[in-house]
Amino acid sequence: MRLPFPILTAEESHWDKIFEVNVKGYFFLVKAAVPVMKRQGGGKIINMASVAGFNPGPMMGIYSTSKAAVIMLTKVLAQELAADNIQVNAIAPGFIRTKFSAALWSNPQLKQILERSTPQGRIANPEEIAGAAVYLASDASSFTTGSVLVVDGGFSLGSNDFINFR
Repeated sequence: MRLPFPILTAEESHWDKIFEVNVKGYFFLVKAAVPVMKRQGGGKIINMASVAGFNPGPMMGIYSTSKAAVIMLTKVLAQELAADNIQVNAIAPGFIRTKFSAALWSNPQLKQILERSTPQGRIANPEEIAGAAVYLASDASSFTTGSVLVVDGGFSLGSNDFINFR
């Protein structure tokens, strides 16, 4: 299995592609949606960050950097749009059983390390992120803006084997 690469071996095209999707994509979507939200008196924006935006994963430097940018973009937008009754928040999942992360959880050795590194002892299913999104999209979060809701089974608590994996 080939893990992503060290950040200093990355080509400019790697940076461009990851930032185009993970950061600029959110920016352009928000830029298009905000005028409509302002006309209707407010709205909710939920960005998808990652625990990798707080603590880098091994060999995931560009991805981690882009997710840190999503976290800061969320905070900047929250500050700028609060007066328009637009709440901007993010969800930072840990390891979720998705097609994107299949290279990690489908490898028995890595799966075991991930499960051992997560206090809840397992990798989450996508449905487990839905509750966080429902909260952030609902009126229950009307006084929540600029927040990042971490949903990671305790992975980001630290002292885990995955960070040291090479």
